[in-house]
Amino acid sequence: MLAVASGNIDYALAVGVEKLTDLSGYFTTNGLATAADADYEAAMGLSFVALNALLMKRYMFEYKFSKQDFAEFIINAHRNAIHNPNAMYRKTISTEQYLNSKMVVDPINLLDASPIADGAAAAIVCTYEESKSVKSKPIIVSACEIGTDTIAIYNRKNPLILKGVERSTQKAIRTAGIKHSDLDFLELHDAFSIMTALSLEASGFADYGMGLRIPDNGKIKINGSLPLSTFGGLKARGHPVGATGIYQINEAVLQLRHEAPEAIQIEDARYAFTQNIGGSGATVVTTILERDHK
Repeated sequence: MLAVASGNIDYALAVGVEKLTDLSGYFTTNGLATAADADYEAAMGLSFVALNALLMKRYMFEYKFSKQDFAEFIINAHRNAIHNPNAMYRKTISTEQYLNSKMVVDPINLLDASPIADGAAAAIVCTYEESKSVKSKPIIVSACEIGTDTIAIYNRKNPLILKGVERSTQKAIRTAGIKHSDLDFLELHDAFSIMTALSLEASGFADYGMGLRIPDNGKIKINGSLPLSTFGGLKARGHPVGATGIYQINEAVLQLRHEAPEAIQIEDARYAFTQNIGGSGATVVTTILERDHK
């Protein structure tokens, strides 16, 4: 995007690729753990499931929530994935199924975590002038901003506040020149249910400790005021790590072009918010896309 915006080139192709299922869970877990702190997280045997379990346990203790309070994020993702032909899990999940799912690392069970997946996605970026000659409906990149934080969770002043998310979102909102209320739907990095709550809070959509209240009254459903994971998110579509960020861009573009499957199409969407997180919030990229009204 920066290369195109600088005027150096007219077109750029961004490709994300991932192939995880050829290896056993042991090797995949080891590979993913390289995005965590090597000295006091990975070396101590803390996988990303374990790290998120610690965050979830702390969140429940601090803010007095129960396991069931996380269920609606999972239910919503699977409800939307039914209509996504590229989703890995096209089936509904009930609260009972969520609560009774196999425990992985207490309190995270199998349905709290996104699945390992293979995948590939691509996006073409061009100048606004060049976009006038392309056949497909062009979508404007209103902002694409990066925010960072410490790699290790233990180095953060408050582990439940994702400063990388906060910084990335604030910059993106400012660059796009819009307000939170202008956004029509969110594609968050819901690799774990706890990350959805923490991301909503750090992004400014909920006060700290209130992220689990966002789903109340159907707010995150397709016809709600703040739809989440419209194609199933990482949770139900799948999480092909190296391709996930571009997958989110693709899904947001389909929504803005009004080309999403009918059952999950957001009505008259103008602004899309996508957020991809590296590590446990160490590197965060927030992108705001806009339907061209000109």
